[in-house]
Amino acid sequence: MTDPNAIQPSELDQLPDRDPEETAEWQASLDAVTQAAGPHRAAYLMRRTLERAEGAGIALPKLLETDYVNSIPTASEPAVPGDEAMEQRITAWNRWNAAAMVTRGSKYGVGGHIATFASAAWLYETGFNHFFKGKEADGSGDQLYIQGHASPGIYARAFLDGRLNEEQLDNFRREAGGNGLPSYPHPRRLPWLWEFPTVSMGLGPLSAIYQARFNRYLTNRGIKDTSASHVWAFLGDGEMDEPESTAALALAAREELDNLTFVINCNLQRLDGPVRANFKIVQELEAQFRGAGWNVIKTLWGTAWDELFRLDTTGALVRRLRQVPDAQIQTYQTRDAAYIRQDFFGGDPALVELAKLLSDDKILECFHLSRGGHEARKVFAAYKAAVEHKGAPTVILAQTVKGHTLGEGFASKNANHQMKKLTVDEFKNMRDLLELPISDSAFVDGVVPYGHPGADSPEVRYLQERRAALGGPAPARRVHPVAPLPAPAEKAFASFDKGSGTQNVATTMAFVRLVKDLVRDKETGKRWVPIVPDEARTFGMESLFPSLGIYSPKGQTYEPVDRDQLMYYKEAKNGQILNEGITEAGSMADFIAASTSYATHGETMIPFYIFYSMFGWQRTADQMWQLGDQLGRGFLVGATAGRTTLTGEGLQHADGHSPVIAATNPAALTYDPAFAYEVAAIVKDGLRRMYGEAAPGEDQNVFYYLTVYNEPLPQPAKPSVDGIDEGIVKGLYRFNTAESAGITPPANTPRIQLLGSGTAIHWALKAQQLLAEEWGVAADVWSATSWSELRRDALEADEALLRGEERVPFVRQALQGAEGPVLAVSDYMRQVPDQIAQWVEQDWSSLGADGFGLSDTREAARRHFGVDAESIVVAALAQLAGRGEVKATAVKEARAKYGL
Repeated sequence: MTDPNAIQPSELDQLPDRDPEETAEWQASLDAVTQAAGPHRAAYLMRRTLERAEGAGIALPKLLETDYVNSIPTASEPAVPGDEAMEQRITAWNRWNAAAMVTRGSKYGVGGHIATFASAAWLYETGFNHFFKGKEADGSGDQLYIQGHASPGIYARAFLDGRLNEEQLDNFRREAGGNGLPSYPHPRRLPWLWEFPTVSMGLGPLSAIYQARFNRYLTNRGIKDTSASHVWAFLGDGEMDEPESTAALALAAREELDNLTFVINCNLQRLDGPVRANFKIVQELEAQFRGAGWNVIKTLWGTAWDELFRLDTTGALVRRLRQVPDAQIQTYQTRDAAYIRQDFFGGDPALVELAKLLSDDKILECFHLSRGGHEARKVFAAYKAAVEHKGAPTVILAQTVKGHTLGEGFASKNANHQMKKLTVDEFKNMRDLLELPISDSAFVDGVVPYGHPGADSPEVRYLQERRAALGGPAPARRVHPVAPLPAPAEKAFASFDKGSGTQNVATTMAFVRLVKDLVRDKETGKRWVPIVPDEARTFGMESLFPSLGIYSPKGQTYEPVDRDQLMYYKEAKNGQILNEGITEAGSMADFIAASTSYATHGETMIPFYIFYSMFGWQRTADQMWQLGDQLGRGFLVGATAGRTTLTGEGLQHADGHSPVIAATNPAALTYDPAFAYEVAAIVKDGLRRMYGEAAPGEDQNVFYYLTVYNEPLPQPAKPSVDGIDEGIVKGLYRFNTAESAGITPPANTPRIQLLGSGTAIHWALKAQQLLAEEWGVAADVWSATSWSELRRDALEADEALLRGEERVPFVRQALQGAEGPVLAVSDYMRQVPDQIAQWVEQDWSSLGADGFGLSDTREAARRHFGVDAESIVVAALAQLAGRGEVKATAVKEARAKYGL
């Protein structure tokens, strides 16, 4: 009896069938093939039918996995232009010198990686000889994201090219002497060679996607035609486990970034062992990328396998390759022919018969050596197909052997990532395998020599001719000589000096108003790149939507629901705003691409990325470090800042520590401005320093982090104080004294100095009044715009003293002669103001919002953390009582009076 509540088959079918009889015939045919020829044949026919449908443009769900074979048939592989034998010799020299460099350095204990480049050598060499455009090519050349662990091979090629010498190779990972090479791609350490830091794994692929997208942004906005530039990202298969590696795959497909190619070196090994020991990483990645909309090219097997596939008339070989897990393929790499015959071929009668046709040498050639990623012909075919594919990004899954050509002690061994050297005998075996003309006598005292065919050798001439034809050396970073950007009109900044009168304005809104004025500047307005992670309305930026437009390569293909409103949601192909959706990591990748455009494209851009301060540094501090390494310039803006300012949101939104994290980044200039005129002064100086005429000795390769608040308060006029602009930029100035605040203290009145930053200065100003009116204490109030810049200056003064130079830290100069103790307060943990404590000559104390945040009103939260005005009063009295300047009972009375 059927269940009346059960769903009937007809109810599951949401697709109308216009011809059920024809459908039944197709289904019957499939059943017949399955019964007569088996399920493998039926699956084969279905696969081929789906491929035909896809090729014909029939709208069907894409096949997510294909067989474990090369995507490009051997017969379809184009001939490799140039001299393959010459390129083989060049690659051999590079392999040798990469291994020699790391081995020679091992005596210093500095480490290094040999096996990664050994597996990827042809992936790079084919690109350098035929595809990667240099900086003198059309547009800006290509952008190369080199896999960090392969850096010795890139240095080896630069050595062959004459761009590096033996002394530099010997100083690999030893930079302190001034003529060394950084361990990995670090533009800050080797700025003429490296463009993109990549070894914090996962950030390379994410950044490459947003770089390709920013290239399109520049073109669509009419800033620069980047259509000739291609972004190449070289990645490890183990690296793809990092969530950032695949976080933006859908974006790349959605925006049809066919100017982007991922090359994933599938050597099946990560740092400790197999990437997918019991599974197949290539198949998993294929499904992931295809599902995201990418074009996938698999380059798995070398030419030695062609004979095996021709002999496989039943499909048994292809089926077996799909079954064998990666760790077993790795095991085959280390076993003899008898083992492979038994384990790989022995379980299927068809494969047993096939194996009878193969010699042991043939089996070992296939299973030990022949991989698609080790052959120029296979790699060239994949690269050519990738750059010619239109409408989607391409990923090339190239199978290799980790430690290839380094000998039996390295190839496919689980520990090879941590193996730092070869023995002399292993080098001699490698020399013979690579057929290099290096004599035994060149090994002096057991030290492996570097190899070079000579500056005028055919190999070097060929290498340099190929690079000249492709637009010059690569990789290479160039900072094009561009004129400093003119300063925006002064009125954009001066308008904040008069204050807001009775109008309440949050500093977040003040910053947005400033940017609205700056983007209207005729000279520099188009250079601004506003970046926001789907919180523009939170920050009051929706007024920029209709005027600037939100960037979309598709433009606006719909009528927005709010089209009849003044501030409607406007997308445009030439839109200026990058509204990234809910992705801080994606927004930071945008920022990095824009902030380094001055070098990548010779086009100076001014990015500002505004975000919840809690979700910037805490989530993406690694990318901020990458930004500093890549020498990026721009403004990071932590909005809705502070631990007590964002009412109601609670623990995970309440930022009490972003300035602490920011202070750890040497390239970050961190500011916590209290007033609108301070915001304007800091941005003005940032534009001068990063994009205009920097002062002698100033590093332009910095970025600014500003915290701004969502608490609407009256903005005061800029005080007429000597040196106020210098104080704002350097981090401290006296906002007022007790007297200038309208307080007339009697003679010998106790005095204290209150230092506040950001929104906390308003609590200090209220405390100033309470101390005078209720406790007879005079207080001067200081605005500490940057605790970390004060500390940086003080550290530099300390370093100068060690060199014998007399220099007084700015914080000590500013506070010189200030009477009484110092009490510092901010809306952050006490560690923020305490950064400068050791350089303050006066007695020091601080208040802060330490611990986790909580949901409540601002007043209640401040009382909870003990940073409100009344708490400041009690702390000030306690500090003065300890000095004997007020009665000890005053502290107890104040606590009772204020209910603390």
